[in-house]
Amino acid sequence: MTKQNMQALTFKRYGKSPDVGFRAVPRPTELKADELLVQVHAVGLNPIDNMIPTGMFKPVLQFQLPATIGSDLAGVVIQVGSQVTRFKVGDAIFASIFDTGKGALAEFAVVAESAAALKPARLDFVEAASIPMVGLTSWQALKERADIQSGQKVFIPAGSGGIGTFAIQLAKYFGATVATTTSSKNLALVKSLGADQVVDYTREEFDKVLKGYDLVLGTVRGDAIEKSVGILKPGSKIVSLVGPLDKAFAEARRLNFLLKFVFGLMSRKIIALSKKRFVSYSFLFVRPDGEQLSEISTLLETEQIKPVIDKVYSFAQAKEALDYLAQGRAKGKVVVKIV
Repeated sequence: MTKQNMQALTFKRYGKSPDVGFRAVPRPTELKADELLVQVHAVGLNPIDNMIPTGMFKPVLQFQLPATIGSDLAGVVIQVGSQVTRFKVGDAIFASIFDTGKGALAEFAVVAESAAALKPARLDFVEAASIPMVGLTSWQALKERADIQSGQKVFIPAGSGGIGTFAIQLAKYFGATVATTTSSKNLALVKSLGADQVVDYTREEFDKVLKGYDLVLGTVRGDAIEKSVGILKPGSKIVSLVGPLDKAFAEARRLNFLLKFVFGLMSRKIIALSKKRFVSYSFLFVRPDGEQLSEISTLLETEQIKPVIDKVYSFAQAKEALDYLAQGRAKGKVVVKIV
């Protein structure tokens, strides 16, 4: 394959002026044995896509600058590595490439075979691209980390957001009773997704209303995690997707002693509060997983779970899409359509 360039949305440096913009970058030509080259049709955006260029995750996530932004994609396989067995050229796939040092907001992307799954036939590329990170995060939090059981009570704050709209549906699929928070204008949306109890945060405080819960999914920054300790019964769990990072996370990623110490300090207050209530706290960092995406795909095919998409932008509008997402008002997902 001759060396060619492709368009990608990249950032040049970390900090307050990351210089986000479109650049011509080399189109991938060399694949490892277990990799796919994918023509990207659509990219689902996630809040962390805006956080990474600030440097917030620089000690944890490794990128070579300038780095391509974005983690979730749907597209068509155009080349396969020598040992790939699950996919062939022409297959429509979807995947998260988060935490791999690669980015999705480009005309082409390299995807590990283990991270990809066949795109659900029922979904178009835009819908499929909206799923990977929120789907995997919800699956890994609810099923793996919390081992959610039918009949348990789960609190999923910010029910109208990207994670919330998916996690509510997945928790209901697992048989849980679900409570959430949202504003007045989104009450009908979260109820339509299956939320059993909805707290309008413009009128009530959730910790004054909810009691006796088995699990809290931490989706909101600030003091919401600490407040949520009070709604849990002894023996229950908090699985946070927004921090604070903890020592166990640092150890799992084999980070240095200083980072273990820092993350231990960051999480000291919430862990102490949790222990007083006989509650466990943990921070979850999503990982790509094609097998889990395949299981999620089955739920999408059978319409047990439906994508919730707020806005779709063109590739040329990708910066505007990130700016819109940063406002924190999206109902469901924001997607960039490339092809």
